[in-house]
Amino acid sequence: MKRSSGKLGLPPGSVVFTGVQYAETPTFRLIDYTPQSVTIKRLQKVDDAFPFKRKKSVTWLDIAGLHQTDVIEKIGNYFGLHPLTQEDIASTGKRADFESFDKYLFIVVKILSYNDNTNEVVADHVSFVVGNNFVLSFQERDGDLLNGIRERIRTGKGRVRRMGADFLAYVLLDNIIDRYFGVLEKIGDRIVSIEEDLNDDPQQSTLNNIHKLKRELIYLRRTIWPLRDMVNRMIKSDSRIWKKQTKVYLNDLYDHAIQAMDTAESFRDMSANMLDIYLSMMSHRMNEIMKVLTIFSSIFIPLTFVTGVYGMNFDFMPELAWKYGYLFIWGIFLSIAGGMLYYFKRKDWL
Repeated sequence: MKRSSGKLGLPPGSVVFTGVQYAETPTFRLIDYTPQSVTIKRLQKVDDAFPFKRKKSVTWLDIAGLHQTDVIEKIGNYFGLHPLTQEDIASTGKRADFESFDKYLFIVVKILSYNDNTNEVVADHVSFVVGNNFVLSFQERDGDLLNGIRERIRTGKGRVRRMGADFLAYVLLDNIIDRYFGVLEKIGDRIVSIEEDLNDDPQQSTLNNIHKLKRELIYLRRTIWPLRDMVNRMIKSDSRIWKKQTKVYLNDLYDHAIQAMDTAESFRDMSANMLDIYLSMMSHRMNEIMKVLTIFSSIFIPLTFVTGVYGMNFDFMPELAWKYGYLFIWGIFLSIAGGMLYYFKRKDWL
């Protein structure tokens, strides 16, 4: 929110990068393919990709690094992207969304990954522009998240090379949503670990882990929740860019989005239950401690009374001069303590 506030006062369509700069310069990867051939290049400048737009083959231009907004504007001007589309590409805080224009489709999603060192969910802003024969993908940083798709295109495995740009967009979205289940699996492992700590010996660190997990699940829910509406709008879109055979696959994508959302909701409920369990166990532990202290206090109250009686400064107390008076008092102490312990045991208070 703090980074997004930098757009305050600017007119709509202003391209302002609101994310974190991960690299000094953007990287450009181009894949141009037909069922028979494929061209894979790493470009020095984005202008080198523009001639491929005029070909009948499918062209995928992947841009990693959004901090140089002049690159986004140059691509947007060449491919005829609306100024609001260019603004949304650079706005990394935008939620998952789908918009249909006359000559292209615009899709915004989040790529989720899990940092095992910090136990945090990491979300990268990704947007796609899908035309009749091209796909533009914009990522915050360069990584291996889409390498599997590039390898499938290079080797010709599956239907990607035989289908159009719309099917490539589906494959990219399917790969991204499938990664959500890997992140959810990691979250599930954390829940199991915290539950084991709750059953064994809950400590303050257990409470900290529960609160951290709840924050991660809130962030995860906020990321996954808009997917259902986004995919549903894609299915109902009447754009000519979506081919009939591709829309069949979009239904499967919708099912995956629903499944991911349901899993995230279940985990959120489980985290709330774990917090209640922790508070209940801490309350039970405190009650057990108070019970023990109360028992000790109950035992020492009559002993204190006897001690107080014989601690009075009267001159004539027969027991004080008795030879066995000290042992007699200890006998009274032990009898009172033993009798009370026996009574507590009979009542199942111990």
